[in-house]
Amino acid sequence: MLEIVFLGTGSGIPSKKRNHSAIWLRYEGDSFLWDCGEGTQRQLLYARLNFMKIGRIFITHWHADHWAGLIGLIQTMNLEKRRKPLYIYGPDAERFVSDILDLDYWGPRFKIISVEVPYEGDEIETIYHTKDFEIKSTPVKHTVPAVAYCFKERDRINVDLSKAKRFGLRQGPLIGKLKIKGKITFRGREVSLEDVAVVRKGTKVVYSGDTKSCETLAELARDADVLIHDATFMDERENRMHTGAGEAARVAKKVGVKKLVLTHFSRRYIDPKPLEDEAKKEFKNTIIAKDFLKLKLKHK
Repeated sequence: MLEIVFLGTGSGIPSKKRNHSAIWLRYEGDSFLWDCGEGTQRQLLYARLNFMKIGRIFITHWHADHWAGLIGLIQTMNLEKRRKPLYIYGPDAERFVSDILDLDYWGPRFKIISVEVPYEGDEIETIYHTKDFEIKSTPVKHTVPAVAYCFKERDRINVDLSKAKRFGLRQGPLIGKLKIKGKITFRGREVSLEDVAVVRKGTKVVYSGDTKSCETLAELARDADVLIHDATFMDERENRMHTGAGEAARVAKKVGVKKLVLTHFSRRYIDPKPLEDEAKKEFKNTIIAKDFLKLKLKHK
């Protein structure tokens, strides 16, 4: 199961009800953050989440409302005697992480490892993976180098033994070989995995960060279970390099997203209902994120 908690859903200047951008995710034994705006460690405490379990932080871009919480969070981890490494991903991460660490006299007693994320071009890159899931990224369009992220649980392949028996196959090493290779020859007959298996698609969640609508994000979000999208303003304007609520909804509809979650609202929207209404004209399954909103997504 993938658990998601929105720790901050505001943009630029925080408000009483909306902290700066940060999203906490937990999958099995892995906990990580997408962005870490100012005040994130307090939000983690309010949400009763164990920040010491966070192993990796993925920064979409280096505007302060998306990263300034790193300073306090790292200091607190140090005071709590953290020893395991902390990985920080982002475009131009090495330079920015180095600058953050230079703000302290002594630095933390644990390793902080910066990982560069490509921010030019239009490729989708896998930047971290385990046997159960992978994190992908792609460049997006903002006023500074920026990327979007995707959590993709690996598909599960379940062999239907009743179908396998039609080919003379039974549970055992040959079934395992078929899962690995995709096809085998048995008794002079070629058997493919598609002949005997059911593929259960893994959960897919995409986070846009700050961006003007663009094809790279649309492709990353294709067929996602959840798209978490920047909706700073009602409408999209060239000079803002943010996406309007209606445009985000059109993207979700175009690429077959199942649920759209809008976030990163300007403080001018004390009530975000107009943004929700604008988006729902295009895509009905839209919700407005608020601080401490929780989502739980089970494997299909």
